[in-house]
Amino acid sequence: MRIDQARMLFGLLPLLAAGCTAGEPRPAFSSAPTASVQARGETAAVGTANADAADDPAIWRNPADPAASLIVGTDKKAGLYVYDLSGSQQSFLDAGRVNNVDLRDMGAAGIIVAASDRNDPLNAKLALFRLDPATRKLTRLGKIAAGAGEAYGVCLYRDGTALHAFNVLKDGTINQVALDLSGTAPTGKIVRRMKLATQSEGCAVDARTHRLYVAEEDVGLWRFDARAAGSTAPVKIAAADGVQIVADTEGVALATEGDADGGYLLVSSQGDNAYAVYRLSDESYVGRFRITKGRVGSTEETDGIDVVTGDFGPDFPGGLFVAQDGQNAPSAQNFKLAAWADIKAALGLE
Repeated sequence: MRIDQARMLFGLLPLLAAGCTAGEPRPAFSSAPTASVQARGETAAVGTANADAADDPAIWRNPADPAASLIVGTDKKAGLYVYDLSGSQQSFLDAGRVNNVDLRDMGAAGIIVAASDRNDPLNAKLALFRLDPATRKLTRLGKIAAGAGEAYGVCLYRDGTALHAFNVLKDGTINQVALDLSGTAPTGKIVRRMKLATQSEGCAVDARTHRLYVAEEDVGLWRFDARAAGSTAPVKIAAADGVQIVADTEGVALATEGDADGGYLLVSSQGDNAYAVYRLSDESYVGRFRITKGRVGSTEETDGIDVVTGDFGPDFPGGLFVAQDGQNAPSAQNFKLAAWADIKAALGLE
């Protein structure tokens, strides 16, 4: 969702969390220290011009040839793009109104891509595709019903050999769908529902700790138990208090490191064009950063983000961070690419 333009007025004074009350305007920019990082690349612009169109990226890391890794990005008015690490468009699939995207490499079943399908705003769907790394193209697998309401966010959760999808509906309902990829066409079943009070979208799952993180746009960041038999009660991690996060609370991504619970949780602080960072082990706040103008442009009004750690070749040592850019004039919206190593250095992370 695009931020309210009133939140971008420089004349608004920053309000600290303790001083904010219901009905007061949020600050235009956080009062917290915010580091600067420059992107090392960008994708070609999406095809839908003069509109809020680009939305969410998903990264596939090629373990055999990291520099040949791929990025899938949504044009939420048209379909799905596949880009290489130079940002060049490799393919496009007309999938209509697909909002968020995620992917998992399922071994023999291939690289499964899931998108939240909002072509019918009254009946959410989960659209599934397979990514071919050789042709760099997506193949349609089918659609699965994901509940009554408008599909908004999506994230995948691999628990052993089982694959689940969390479809976040616009009203804050979160439907967990167990997927079956064994047949000629995929099938799925909603195994439980969770609920946040207001509009929600971004989500990500840490399969190591079975934790689902969901962004409630005007409220903040929540954690759920991702397991189908787990509790449906949310635990609040961070508030959209105008300090750590300036609403809207948007994209959510995990930079996992190590085998247990190491790494970081990143959240798009859309209201002041920044990203908040939390330590995964104890969910403590560690800082925030912006992507500022350098060899390529800055990012503004970011919706979706993704980050994957590991080798991505010489341009992205240690990992790749991708953020949707809501202002890419004179071209249409696109995605900016930053090195995870640059982000860690800017924040002084080990």
